[in-house]
Amino acid sequence: MKTTASPKAPLPVPTAGHLPERSRRARAEPMSVLPLGDGLYEVESASDHTYLVDLEAGRCTCPDYVFREVRCKHVRRVAIEITEGHTPPPGQVAVSCHDCEETVFVDEDATEPLYCDEHTIRPGDTVVDRETGDRLTVVDVSTLRADAVEIGAADCTVAEYATNGDYDPEVPVVGAVYPHATVARNGVVPSSLKVYVFPRTRLEAA
Repeated sequence: MKTTASPKAPLPVPTAGHLPERSRRARAEPMSVLPLGDGLYEVESASDHTYLVDLEAGRCTCPDYVFREVRCKHVRRVAIEITEGHTPPPGQVAVSCHDCEETVFVDEDATEPLYCDEHTIRPGDTVVDRETGDRLTVVDVSTLRADAVEIGAADCTVAEYATNGDYDPEVPVVGAVYPHATVARNGVVPSSLKVYVFPRTRLEAA
């Protein structure tokens, strides 16, 4: 997983003059926040000192907390960055969307590939096959890996199928149907609604 740090920059200071001094400094001073996982954050201050913040416990390794046991500006800054969407909250990490590189926050144990809301696909969505340009409709997004799902007619796994060689064999598979169906007098011909399976990374949101 790729984790990013917020830039070392000040945040806009609210106009309200009643903010406590430490809260004003938490916003006004240039700092960068790097999420480390497990609720821990590394904060680099304006003076180039680096401190470790345990947000859930409200602890920090800075002198203000260690010697005064107060909620220091570093703990406050981490909370501000999370509230404003610049830093992932405890239990999540920042990663890049597989399709567009936009930064998204996901659970620490989430498995790749990972996507932003715009590129996430769900049953009923229309997708495009990157190999052929064909449009399909998603019927299932599985958690099973491409190298573990067999294609009976081809006697191989989805990952081993000839046109899937350029895609990661460890990604989950997606079931999809072509949007056209053969309709006879007595209804839809079942064979025309065959579900095809693809490595997730072969499909993109339409």
